Amino acid sequence: MTRQRILDFHVRLAPRPGARERMLETLDGCGLDRAVVCAGGVIDLDRLSRQLILAGHVETDADNDAVLDACTGTDGRLVPFFFANPHRTPDTYRAAAADFRGLEISPAVHGVGLDDPRVVALVDVAASVNHSVYVVCLARPGAGVAELVTLARRFPDVCFVLGHSGIGNIDLYALTLIEDVPNIFLETSGGYTCVAEAALRRLGAERVVFGSEYPLQHPAVELAKFESLRLPPELWRRIAWDNAHRLLGEETP
Repeated sequence: MTRQRILDFHVRLAPRPGARERMLETLDGCGLDRAVVCAGGVIDLDRLSRQLILAGHVETDADNDAVLDACTGTDGRLVPFFFANPHRTPDTYRAAAADFRGLEISPAVHGVGLDDPRVVALVDVAASVNHSVYVVCLARPGAGVAELVTLARRFPDVCFVLGHSGIGNIDLYALTLIEDVPNIFLETSGGYTCVAEAALRRLGAERVVFGSEYPLQHPAVELAKFESLRLPPELWRRIAWDNAHRLLGEETP
């Protein structure tokens, strides 16, 4: 694959000293030029793992201030997203929205479904400030890809990003559900190579974005997935660079 500029659309800031410096070192080591940053550490990973299987939730706020601090002074290299807590009023997000470039909603963490009025209220704020919305879906009533489709159709002018290649590592059904909903993009971290390949066929390269879920997944692993596909340079540029800038409302540099 020809070396091109890459924007990692999904990394997390770990709640540990030196996390920003380690993140930047990893980006440099993998040849990543920019990254969208969300708060990490909202929930303990062992508890998150249980919740994914058995349900449950936390009402913990993400450290969005730490994300802003980490992104400050990077000349746009690190791009902050607001990790919303639907257990709070949307006023929290509304008050901070001007400092962020997008919104994340995670039923996996906070346990609030995508059909819940509290989530709808958050997306309404995102629509008013032209933010794209990154969503983590679950195989659970109210939090699935079907509910994301309904939400996206309710807000046709908002761009949604289905994180982690859908639900699980081989969610071809998610591609079927979102195929006819042009304002839903797919972020590819975690999914098998076959899902990324199928997404390019079914959605087109203009609706696929590269992401790694660093530090839970090393970017080199996700880059290797696309390396194995041997994509033409123009397709890889869309996935790795152009589409992300469209989602951020930026002109492609």
